[in-house]
Amino acid sequence: MSTHIIRAESFVCRAPIAVPVVNAFGSMAERVAVFVRLTDADGVTGWGEIWSNFPTIGAEHRARLFDAFIAPRLLGRSISDPAAFWAEADRALHLWGLQAGEPGAFSAALAGADLALHDLLARRAGLPLWRWWGGTNSGPVPVYASGLNPGAQALAQVEEARAVGHRAFKIKIGFGEARDIATLRPVFDGRQADERVMVDINQGWELPAAMRMVRVLGEFPLTWIEEPLAADRPAWEWAQVAGSCSAPLAAGENLRGALDFYQALAGHHLGVVQPDCCKWGGASATLPVARAVVASGRAYCPHFLGGGIGQLASLHLLAVVRGNGMLEMDANPNPLRSLLIEPILRVTDGMVAVPAGSGLGIEPNVEAFDQYVTSRTSRDA
Repeated sequence: MSTHIIRAESFVCRAPIAVPVVNAFGSMAERVAVFVRLTDADGVTGWGEIWSNFPTIGAEHRARLFDAFIAPRLLGRSISDPAAFWAEADRALHLWGLQAGEPGAFSAALAGADLALHDLLARRAGLPLWRWWGGTNSGPVPVYASGLNPGAQALAQVEEARAVGHRAFKIKIGFGEARDIATLRPVFDGRQADERVMVDINQGWELPAAMRMVRVLGEFPLTWIEEPLAADRPAWEWAQVAGSCSAPLAAGENLRGALDFYQALAGHHLGVVQPDCCKWGGASATLPVARAVVASGRAYCPHFLGGGIGQLASLHLLAVVRGNGMLEMDANPNPLRSLLIEPILRVTDGMVAVPAGSGLGIEPNVEAFDQYVTSRTSRDA
């Protein structure tokens, strides 16, 4: 089966929020997303999302990279193998990214296009993405509430997430020992028997602080400790931290390239691996990595904290690979996510059902998020 692409569009969306989303390196006072749509000669469409979470000022730039560098490679072509297209484009764009000093932005723009291609071909086949990728298990997928702010907000957000069906929660720390402990103790005091709690430092510690803090955190039965170090710190530092803490380490959202993931697996310092399909690799490169993660005995937990298209793509990826991973679901207000996923995703006892519709499971209604669109590009073959 092939598709002949005749149109490529991007939509930059911005939605202000009342309470900023805070982490160890900054905060966001608005939610942004870059959605892309491909249309083929038969009028079938496919949707993808380009990672643009932080800094939010980069959203328009990534959309322009898609428009200038990715769309021309798609338009007028008949494509039957998205993975082959991704590999070809990734090689071609490699030097552009190096020359520009920002390979990550090019990788994200290509990832969004790759997801849209997969969605389009799955729709043509009349299959949900998870089944089109070879999945056979139609059972629900475990999820966790993510992005919970530090301080008193953490407990309130845990209670809100629990009320809508979550049974696992990830809290942001890395703001100093006293504040981090004050954040976690009330959460664990109120934790129910079947609930899990994780923490995310967002690369906020250097080795001495990480070594000290993972021992301090030993008083809490954490499911994992995420990004205690910068993603580019040497493997021996990660191994040293992993050997000093009682909870598994998690990372992967800031790795880019299959080699980086396979080296991390070979190093045995990660118990949870978290590639972000909108940030690098799309589905074409993420699926082989995810399968390798599960085959190695580690947990594949797709990272995601953006709009609704990437959320659904991440769900389908986990539904294919399974293992003992969980799907990350942002608990903070974001209409760019909720407008798209709420019609088909409901959390029940910490699980969500996999979509049964073709492709992502929805046909996004552009008018639904039109009020948030601040920039739009369109190219035709």
